[in-house]
Amino acid sequence: MFQLVKKYIKPFLIPVIAIIALLFGQAQCELALPDYMSNIVDTGIQNGGIEDGVPLAIRESEFQHLTLFMSDADKAFFEDSYRLIKTGDAAKDQLQDYPVLKKENVYELKDISSKNRDKLNDLLVKPEMMVTAIAKSAADKDGDLYKMMNQYHITDPFQMISMMPADQLKAQEKMIDKQIKKIGASVTRASGAAFVKNELKAIGYDTDAMKDNYIMIAGAKMLLIALGSALCAILVGLLASRVSAGFSRDLRGDVFKKVENFSSEEFNRFSTSSLITRTTNDVQQVQMVMVMFLRIVVYAPIIGFGAVLHVISSGASMTWIIAMCVIILLGIIGILMMLAMPKFKISQKLIDKINGVTREFLDGMPVVRAFNNQKNEEEKFDDVNQRILKNQLFINRTMSCMMPAMTLVMNGASLLIIWVGGHQIESGSIQVGDMMAFMQYSMQIIMAFLMIAMVAVMLPRASVSGKRVLEVLSTDFCIHDPQEPKHFNDEQKGYIDFQHVSFRYPGAEEDVLHDINFTAKPGETTAFIGSTGSGKSTVINLVPRFFDVTEGAILVDGVDIRDVTQHELREKIGYVPQKGVLFTGDIASNLRYAKADATDEELRIASDIAQATEFIDSKPEGYATLIAQGGTNVSGGQKQRLSIARALVKQPEIFIFDDSFSALDFKTDAKLRGELNKLTKQTKATVLLVAQRISSIMHAERIVVLDKGMVAGIGTHEELMKSCEVYQEIAYSQLSKEELGNE
Repeated sequence: MFQLVKKYIKPFLIPVIAIIALLFGQAQCELALPDYMSNIVDTGIQNGGIEDGVPLAIRESEFQHLTLFMSDADKAFFEDSYRLIKTGDAAKDQLQDYPVLKKENVYELKDISSKNRDKLNDLLVKPEMMVTAIAKSAADKDGDLYKMMNQYHITDPFQMISMMPADQLKAQEKMIDKQIKKIGASVTRASGAAFVKNELKAIGYDTDAMKDNYIMIAGAKMLLIALGSALCAILVGLLASRVSAGFSRDLRGDVFKKVENFSSEEFNRFSTSSLITRTTNDVQQVQMVMVMFLRIVVYAPIIGFGAVLHVISSGASMTWIIAMCVIILLGIIGILMMLAMPKFKISQKLIDKINGVTREFLDGMPVVRAFNNQKNEEEKFDDVNQRILKNQLFINRTMSCMMPAMTLVMNGASLLIIWVGGHQIESGSIQVGDMMAFMQYSMQIIMAFLMIAMVAVMLPRASVSGKRVLEVLSTDFCIHDPQEPKHFNDEQKGYIDFQHVSFRYPGAEEDVLHDINFTAKPGETTAFIGSTGSGKSTVINLVPRFFDVTEGAILVDGVDIRDVTQHELREKIGYVPQKGVLFTGDIASNLRYAKADATDEELRIASDIAQATEFIDSKPEGYATLIAQGGTNVSGGQKQRLSIARALVKQPEIFIFDDSFSALDFKTDAKLRGELNKLTKQTKATVLLVAQRISSIMHAERIVVLDKGMVAGIGTHEELMKSCEVYQEIAYSQLSKEELGNE
């Protein structure tokens, strides 16, 4: 199948590249959504819209408290990042934003770069935690700090801290450092945000509006990202459908063109029902996998790998849950595929079989009804139908176990993540939003494997279909055009020479034709007669190269037919098969099948010679009368006459009639032969005629009698009646001596 994809995907490289780019964009959108959800929960809801520990504004007293726990360099950077707003100098809008300015100075954050903001955030982590811890300890009546403050009659805990020995303060800082290392970055950030939130409330800043604004903006971003993901998905679906449809169109077209050039030997190798299945259902299977590959197989690794990177960077130590789920999923998929794979391989063969049975029944429906054998045909169809039923039931029942198993694994993974994540939230390692984002990324990873698994379900059947299509495309023709073709001699037209021709069907143990020698001349009729199986049709099928001779040579106009192209050879021939074949359309389109630019007058002349004018004129629409597929709406005799007229319209150099008068009554047969003889004399066309009835060939210039693949006699009717015993037996079995004599 990959050979087919490699060959037929080349015209669609630009759309495929566009699909990959769109899938990458879709994956980025999908991967961004859990982070935004986490931010809404953690930052928007829990932290009131405050993203980090950098205060927008801070009271002067609190500012001084933070500087107690900074080095001189950090203190200088911190002071340089803020501007002091004094109570007396505050503007009206500043007083409105920071009501505390009425009684205390406020430091306001300057417009700093993102890099400096990150540096400032890292700098403030420990001081903010120290200040928060001291304030909490000072409020604890059972705490040491509270007791010391009462002992020294000090109301400001930070004054008490400044009086503490340096080693005790260092110990406190080390304890905070250990706590920072223990908790995750997100919790540290949340701790800083909580400090900022409390400080802004103390200043009088409207934190509720800040919270609402953050949630609204983050929600709007999520909506835009979701719309972007949907747009990418729609475009991917459109492009993937066009690529896969174009892929199957080209593939199906090449299969059809290949089959068009099959010789009879190739048709014997592939049954008609199998070729129909390979051209339709097998190509459709490859097309479906092509769509799935473009939409899922390319997308799954992108989003799966991206989700893994997000999970690793999240800091949540729960990756072992994902690994365990993936191992379980792969085990389930492996077991199901082992059970279903053998059944996939025989699915297409069973479809071939039911197509063959159905086609045989439709073709032989009149015979089935005539012998009242419908019950037997129903049993044959039911037998194949039941085999397909059992095969498909086994496949569907086996594969139906996949979705419940996958759902169980995914839900189990969610429960496990909540259980483990709950303990980590309790210990302060992660936040609620981080756990929710981890869960979303875990589902994306599992879904990526699930999507690949779904394609893996379809891949075996498509692989079998691809091999079947490739068998047709890679079939070597038994009949080839020469690399350096010759051309016919214009000076010799209508000469056909069989020179010691022998022929054996492919795979047969012995020849069906032995040392055939005769010459057919222009303006003459060469007829072939013999018992059933004597090789009459085989002889004339060698002339248009439906088969190639095993030994000897066939010369047309003095040139070996193997030395010219098949097209040039068949341009000389007007062929009427043993079974008349008509195509969907009207009478005129069927007659013009041999010559597309034939005039209405040429159609009329050909119909007159073929004795078809009478029944054509009896139709209300005349030559515009519709013909059903296969000519099922005309009788056998009418079908034969239209087939003969079609060959006559071409006005070829050589006419081949393979028992083409068998459905005609004697009167019509006689009239047709008479008109045909006039035409051949006039146009100097060569006629090769196979017949079962003596009356159809008695007036031929040359009669070749075949018996068991060998020539039993060649001559006119009168000559053969005297010299050929085989011909005499055939003649006396059909006509009386008086009729033969009268003839």
